[in-house]
Amino acid sequence: MRFARTPKDDPEINLIPMIDVLLVIIIFLMLTTTYARVAELKVNLPKADAEKKLERANEITVVVGAGGQYLVQSKPVQFRDAKELAESLRRAAAGMKEAVVVINAEDNATHQSVVRVMDAARQAGIGQVVFSVEQTTK
Repeated sequence: MRFARTPKDDPEINLIPMIDVLLVIIIFLMLTTTYARVAELKVNLPKADAEKKLERANEITVVVGAGGQYLVQSKPVQFRDAKELAESLRRAAAGMKEAVVVINAEDNATHQSVVRVMDAARQAGIGQVVFSVEQTTK
């Protein structure tokens, strides 16, 4: 008996459908990716949409002016370092349970002025510090 042998074809991998799928994925990624330029990022602070202000009896308000003026509970405070400011915060927090420092900083106040108040609050043993912002009108 003679069996006829048929020549076998070499297996082929068809690359064209795979290339089509990859091109569709690349086009999708190019269309959905956003390219942000950090150098062009503009930040306008401090304004926010906020609900009604919470009324707390244990608030210590600290106003930081653009020229470096500080008001603690609406009284001007003169100090040379953060320890003296911490002492005035301690006096303002006397008798309050879990006092909260509310920092009202002007737009042009330096970051150092705000950080100085935060450091003084830490030295005074006040753990909660919040920032007040101006409400935007709709």
